Amino acid sequence: MDSSNKSKSYCNSLVAYSRRTTRVVNIGGVPMGGTNPIRIQSMTTVDTMDTEGSIEQSVRMIEAGCEYVRITAPSIKEAQNLAEIKKGLRSMGYATPLVADIHFTPNAAELAAGIVEKVRVNPGNYADKKRFETIEYTDEAYKAELERIKKKFTPLVNICKENGTAMRIGTNHGSLSDRIMSRYGDTPLGMVESALEFVRICESMGYYDIVLSMKASNPQVMVQAYRLLVQKLDEEGLQPYPLHLGVTEAGDGEDGRIKSAVGIGTLLEDGLGDTIRVSLTEEPEAEVPVAKMLADRYANRKG
Repeated sequence: MDSSNKSKSYCNSLVAYSRRTTRVVNIGGVPMGGTNPIRIQSMTTVDTMDTEGSIEQSVRMIEAGCEYVRITAPSIKEAQNLAEIKKGLRSMGYATPLVADIHFTPNAAELAAGIVEKVRVNPGNYADKKRFETIEYTDEAYKAELERIKKKFTPLVNICKENGTAMRIGTNHGSLSDRIMSRYGDTPLGMVESALEFVRICESMGYYDIVLSMKASNPQVMVQAYRLLVQKLDEEGLQPYPLHLGVTEAGDGEDGRIKSAVGIGTLLEDGLGDTIRVSLTEEPEAEVPVAKMLADRYANRKG
């Protein structure tokens, strides 16, 4: 059989460990992907407008071993205050890259992209509002929707290119757009296509500083989505972008740790994953040792 006709696989080997080779993305001097270590990150939980509280919590996370600090910026005012948080951390000697977490508000993302080292956008709600409607799209109508999304997304891509800012395109299983739900359903394929629509726009504009994630609260759905994502990237000839692994709302205590280990650990064993966040309903610095334990298993893994 001609090897070109074979379906692409999501991992190099099903029987021996082999880490997937990904594109290197520089994030504020802490590169991700390629042969770099699996990076550890977490997210602040205090109000972003609480500058001192955000700085103090970020310091605790960094001291615990966090290599990227993610901070939510749901509106313009929070995005603006990221500059004060960054200024405070840098004045204390902490150079850890900051990541702005954005939902719903393109203008906040555009502002944050000029301040922090990386922005995270959710393709399910960046350009679409959730109305819980099922819509039958013709191919022409669907194409028009993609053009609308491109128009809304293009300014952010340009700002990221100009500032050397990285971007995570992060799909959440629980927040797929009505458009994606109508065409693909509540499925891993829908999660993948939601992200790839944005990836294709980025590549058409010559922007490649991208990290991808497929998060779900169900580890099985999450694992299926990541594996399918890798397969689709290869099949379409898209760049092998680094992957951010995580199980959303894993919980606390032993249950949260087990749930995260099942989802994240399965993918790491596949050779997938360039950064991880263990999402616990505890103080964010408590997430770091768990993530490090998972990552350390693969630090020098050979076969």
